[in-house]
Amino acid sequence: MLNVRNFCIIAHIDHGKSTLADRLLQATNSISEREFKNQMLDDMDLEKERGITIKSKAIQMKFLRNNIEYTLNLIDTPGHVDFSYEVSRSIAACEGALLIVDAAQGIQAQTISNLYLALDNDLEILPIINKIDLPSAEPEVVKDQIVDLIGCNKDEILEVSAKTGQGIDKILNSVIDRISHPKGDPESQLQAMIFDSVYNPFRGIEAYFKIFNGKIQKGDKVKFIATGKEYFAEEIGVLKIKQEPKKILSTGEVGYIISGIKNANEVKVGDTITSTNNPSKDAILGFEDVKPMVFAGIYPIDTDDYEELRVSMEKLQLNDASLTFSPESSVALGFGFRCGFLGMLHMEIIQERLEREFEMNVITTVPNVSYFAHNKKGDKIIINNPSDYPDPSTLDYVEEPYINAQIITKADFVGPVMNLCIEKRGVLKNQVYLTTDRVELTFDIPLSEIVFDFYDKLKSISKGYASFDYHPIDYRISNLSKLDILLNGDHVDALSALVHKDNSFTLGKKLCQKLKSLIPRQQFDIAIQSAIGSKIISRETVKAVRKDVTAKCYGGDITRKRKLLEKQKKGKKRMKQVGNVEIPQNAFLSVLKLND
Repeated sequence: MLNVRNFCIIAHIDHGKSTLADRLLQATNSISEREFKNQMLDDMDLEKERGITIKSKAIQMKFLRNNIEYTLNLIDTPGHVDFSYEVSRSIAACEGALLIVDAAQGIQAQTISNLYLALDNDLEILPIINKIDLPSAEPEVVKDQIVDLIGCNKDEILEVSAKTGQGIDKILNSVIDRISHPKGDPESQLQAMIFDSVYNPFRGIEAYFKIFNGKIQKGDKVKFIATGKEYFAEEIGVLKIKQEPKKILSTGEVGYIISGIKNANEVKVGDTITSTNNPSKDAILGFEDVKPMVFAGIYPIDTDDYEELRVSMEKLQLNDASLTFSPESSVALGFGFRCGFLGMLHMEIIQERLEREFEMNVITTVPNVSYFAHNKKGDKIIINNPSDYPDPSTLDYVEEPYINAQIITKADFVGPVMNLCIEKRGVLKNQVYLTTDRVELTFDIPLSEIVFDFYDKLKSISKGYASFDYHPIDYRISNLSKLDILLNGDHVDALSALVHKDNSFTLGKKLCQKLKSLIPRQQFDIAIQSAIGSKIISRETVKAVRKDVTAKCYGGDITRKRKLLEKQKKGKKRMKQVGNVEIPQNAFLSVLKLND
């Protein structure tokens, strides 16, 4: 236990976490040159394609110093704001954190956010400046920023280049010298916290845990405190490049347990494992619940796949505990699930993982957030879905969630960033110059305005330089109305949205125009209308595909032509009564890209 160190890497997206993890693996000879490939810990194709970390990944390394062997457990964490839940889980299993800052870009919003998470958990912070080999690197400027942020001495900050391997030995020695060994009592009752789990189709669910007290042996009977269920530890071991089975694991160690669990509901991330013979009554505290920020419906394209989609979602939830879902049905789309996500990127990744890993073809409805409606009787109703919106005549007021957004950008882009936030109903709370060239802006903004295209627009207007982080603050009274879309007089509930009254007319008009360009022409006219309550606010018509029935009439009386046109008109009217309009998948996502 004295020679064990548990630490994670925290940083903003694209500051070199995964590359640094690769160098640490090579420096400790945890992987042979033959097996090595870049982004070793990013094992999903999606992560490699996008160049981002989506899943935290734990790995054990052995490092020999002065003939003493140290066990280093590293957890590589994501950097994007949508995956901060993964970071909070990793931090709960560590005693120290490597804070990585890009020497060219300096401190970004997510760096600060993840740093506060680590400080709340009393982790020892090791500040590291990465990418010092870049021509645009400014290590001295970045050092001043780090000193201002965490109040350390300049000589404590390590300068490294994860790409070339410069300074990696210094990191390994600092981890041993400055991060404390795990504290706990190996002779006490077993307490181990589950911080992740994965589904193995051959062996059931594998739970990853960190032991806070006591020890666990292969074959022991263990109990999961939250669910109260008991299992045999069929296999335990440590997480190296490949899992390595062990006979016994003790306090401070990070490992995995396989106990033949087949049902995804039986493993809860943040649960405590204890032994059945000498159980601990207390669960480990300090693990936060996930708070979904964005909600959307996910429906199978073929309604027969509903049950298969449910199983796929449960398996995915094991691997990504921040996904929440519950069954719902829609008139337009049949049976599906109402899912809660941490953000738009998270939603996109879940949809893509369902298609790739489980071969599920799904439709995603328009994303929205949760509101609180207060009726005149004084009842408080939660609205997760626009179809839950009560009759406006019974309503007293509606509250919508607000967030506190931190945006760090270059001084040149302050104007456009402010305009964007004010356009999104944001209120400027603070403006701080971190350096002469970098500004931190703090806004209070309604979460519903962030959901659609805010992040993309922010990146565009700041040429990729602005970084964004947010946390929920409270619910505030707002003037909202439900915008409905009607096709030939029928409501399409999957396209309904709750919008601010001031924006409803423009949004309704844009949405009708967008749908007109996306819905294919039929044998009859299709009326696309947007409405608030019973009031129609805009209309577009997709014209029918018509055959020229008068082509054979050359010359002769006009009544002959009129007779043929009337006959065609009756046929079109009859067809309109029986025909139904198929809405293409991209129509549901078009709402997100109304300004493109």
